[in-house]
Amino acid sequence: MHNKKSNNSKTYNFLQGLRPFSSSIPRGLKSILKKGGYNFSSIVDNWTKMVGKDISNKCYPATIKIGKNMSNGTLILNVIHGREMEIEYDKKNIIDKINSFFGYNCIGQIKLKIIQEKKIIEKNIEISKNMSKKFKEKINAIQNDNLKTSLDKFVKAYDKKKY
Repeated sequence: MHNKKSNNSKTYNFLQGLRPFSSSIPRGLKSILKKGGYNFSSIVDNWTKMVGKDISNKCYPATIKIGKNMSNGTLILNVIHGREMEIEYDKKNIIDKINSFFGYNCIGQIKLKIIQEKKIIEKNIEISKNMSKKFKEKINAIQNDNLKTSLDKFVKAYDKKKY
């Protein structure tokens, strides 16, 4: 260990050779890693793979609360109204699947938060159909035939994907 004085009369200690990994991580990232933010992002990214399509269609992770020891955390799931009993019975199964994914007891309990299934989709389809009609009217007003056919194909492909 070497001592070095800087211009403002502070003494800094320097180690030659290997340094701890924690000294090379930025301060902001250290706080995220300590809170376990990577666990939540891993759960969200791999939710369908972890629990299966059947369960993932009924609920999804909202937040996670993990202590400093990074074990026995609480996972809060948003559950579609009417599906809460099915998820309640599958809690232990979900915990086991998540913990086996991580390889240690990351989640100790699951809390359910009931949400309403969104019925707004039907209104959006009606709005999209009206928008498609407006686009078609505007496309018909275009003079360039190549541009008109290209835009028409684009709107048709978009409508197919949307509905």
